[in-house]
Amino acid sequence: MPQSSTQDFLEADQIREGVILLKNKSLRGILMVSSLNFALKSDDEQQAIIYQFQNFLNSLDFSLEIVAQSRLLNITGYLDKLAELEKKQENELLKIQTAEYQKFIKDIIAGGQILSKTFFVVIPFTTIEIPKIGKPKEISINEDQFQRAKFQLWQRMEFVALGLRRCGLQCTPLNSPELIELFWSLYHPDEAEVGYYPEIPPEIIK
Repeated sequence: MPQSSTQDFLEADQIREGVILLKNKSLRGILMVSSLNFALKSDDEQQAIIYQFQNFLNSLDFSLEIVAQSRLLNITGYLDKLAELEKKQENELLKIQTAEYQKFIKDIIAGGQILSKTFFVVIPFTTIEIPKIGKPKEISINEDQFQRAKFQLWQRMEFVALGLRRCGLQCTPLNSPELIELFWSLYHPDEAEVGYYPEIPPEIIK
């Protein structure tokens, strides 16, 4: 019995030019979106944000997916830099203060896990209808079709980014290396939390 690899269970077929190409040849783009401390806003500001977000949702004529990712915050590198700074510090008072600051940070971490949250919006674009019954057949897409579909996808991504900016949120599209790292971190959370990411071959960075 042939062994299955992780790729066999993924819907993604390729990542190219900042676009995820699925096995059914539909496309996905991903925006990383900033957070907003809603609780610190005044009542009028909260109502304005809610109103803008309602307008944004009502303006959509396609579906999208909002993903919130929680991950343990890794500050090992930051602590290492502080320790190095302490060793190089010639001023005795600053040296003591740097050591005390390191202890303060370590005490905070010891009090509980510190989580970082990242938010993404996944935008789809599909040009080919996929049969819902029977055995799916192989679907091909040529370069011209890909470029035209990518252009349509980018237009959707710009539209979504504009709507979210009106709500006070900042957005940035993920490029190919960032998409690869995102997928890798989803399937290797332990390594990602300690700051390890694989080296991406130059030939697939587009």
